[in-house]
Amino acid sequence: MSNNLALKKGLNVPLSGEAALEVIKKVSPDIVAVKPTDFKGFLPRLLVKEGDAVLAGSPLMAHKNNPEILLTSPVSGTVESIVRGEKRKLLAVLVKAGSKQEAVDFGTKVPSTDQEVRELLLKSGLWGSLVQRPYGVMAATDSTPKAIFVSSFSTAPLAPNEDFVLGESLQDIQAGVNALSRIAPVHVSIRGEKASSTPFHKLENAVIHEVTGPHPAGNVGVQISHISPIMKGEIVWTVSLLHLAAIGHVINTGKLDLTRKVAITGPAANKTAYVSCLPGTPVSEIATIAPDVRVIGGDALTGENLGKDGYLGFFQNQLTILSEGYEREWFGWAKPFRPKVHSSSWCYFSWLTPGKKYAMDTNLHGGPRAFVETKCFEDVTPMDIFPIYLIKACLAGNIEKMEQFGIYEVLPEDLALCDYVDPSKNEIQDIIQKGIDLMIKEMA
Repeated sequence: MSNNLALKKGLNVPLSGEAALEVIKKVSPDIVAVKPTDFKGFLPRLLVKEGDAVLAGSPLMAHKNNPEILLTSPVSGTVESIVRGEKRKLLAVLVKAGSKQEAVDFGTKVPSTDQEVRELLLKSGLWGSLVQRPYGVMAATDSTPKAIFVSSFSTAPLAPNEDFVLGESLQDIQAGVNALSRIAPVHVSIRGEKASSTPFHKLENAVIHEVTGPHPAGNVGVQISHISPIMKGEIVWTVSLLHLAAIGHVINTGKLDLTRKVAITGPAANKTAYVSCLPGTPVSEIATIAPDVRVIGGDALTGENLGKDGYLGFFQNQLTILSEGYEREWFGWAKPFRPKVHSSSWCYFSWLTPGKKYAMDTNLHGGPRAFVETKCFEDVTPMDIFPIYLIKACLAGNIEKMEQFGIYEVLPEDLALCDYVDPSKNEIQDIIQKGIDLMIKEMA
């Protein structure tokens, strides 16, 4: 079964620094960080102490309210240290990798029931890869979604080429699809322009959707809104193709392996290519970091500022490196011709060179100002919602209006382009996240 979805609204951000399709090195990190902060809704309780020996797949922490949910170590070795922040908040468990890597054996029995699939995901620590919508929190163990959605591609700026990254993992991905289909119907979206060439069109036991259009067409939230919109009282699960492969690998081999190809991208990167490594690998071991740059885990629109001493996150397979924009441009707004600046609203002449890429930096060229209502948000939001009214409802903390204007359908990443095109320079994603946090607090 195939469904075609052609989206017209959106915008492809012309950022330079795409990763070349080559793996330049394999990193075997000395220290790996497991960060509970990567998992929204996870309340960590430590299961280990400094000096404890662990295997790849050994539990490091459990959910306080649901001890079945575990976070496991991606490597074997010893617990080096426990990192805490303000009010002793647990930030990370650092594991020092041993010279010989060993893994917990979860068995190679193919799970044949809903319960067996859930048990395997919980024991292996891969339950955290399931994201529940609405709100984008870790999936509840006692919930059953109406469907599970997977996007096999991304349209975000400089996103990794999924065919290159995971094209060789088709067998594991198929095993993951087979397992999750025991819980709920699985929907997989593929890039419509490459529908016949991508290996993911061969997946079985899933409904395949061909999606075309500019960013955010690759966002799973946008796809859900057109395929099976989330109504009040309904839930769906989403899982990335990366973690679908990890789930299938555990099923096929009995061992946890989170190794991934990470795209090093961005105009300030010394070399743009791919690096094979684990989540939790120090950023300094993945890429060479020059002074006065910002290292973003993920894409430039939605990624996390990791800092030069940070660690790759559980959900991240991309680093975007941008120059810090300290310089102020005199009368920049008044210049009639700015060839190095991209404009989404035809304010400058970038529309004459649609194929040009721009070496953008982090400079906002000004701060937040009065909220000006324009049509720009609707032009880049290919969903059946009114983004300006949803944003206003979140600002006002009006739960009834948030429900009315689509808070159940969105996560901040779905409105990331509104950040980019907003002439008032408001942090739209932060506004949406605060609205979601209010919904979780008031509707729990």
